[in-house]
Amino acid sequence: MKMNLRQSVIALCGAVVLASVGCSSMKTPATADVAVSKAALDNAASAGGAELAPVEMRMAREKMAAANKAMANKDYELASDLANQAQADAKLAQAKAASAKAQAASAALDDDIRILREELQRARK
Repeated sequence: MKMNLRQSVIALCGAVVLASVGCSSMKTPATADVAVSKAALDNAASAGGAELAPVEMRMAREKMAAANKAMANKDYELASDLANQAQADAKLAQAKAASAKAQAASAALDDDIRILREELQRARK
């Protein structure tokens, strides 16, 4: 069955419309992923990630910049992937920062306990 020129043009236009709808439907999730990842980066920075987990923060920021570039280029699938990677790196930085703070608090508590024991032994003598 042969298609005439008009049917071919209509089919091509339909394919273009479907493709553009598919692309625009990717924009919303990608935009949301980028926004969530930005918030994760902000949280990690507030938790001290830049000082206590600098490698992870650098990686998160680089991936976030690449995600923003992909969004500008309308490559929504890549933007979403990079944003999710940036979010994971930011969460890791935040967790490492929290762990480092907990270790420091634990070390300070150990020192306080040691000092109290020494004072208690001196008082008994």
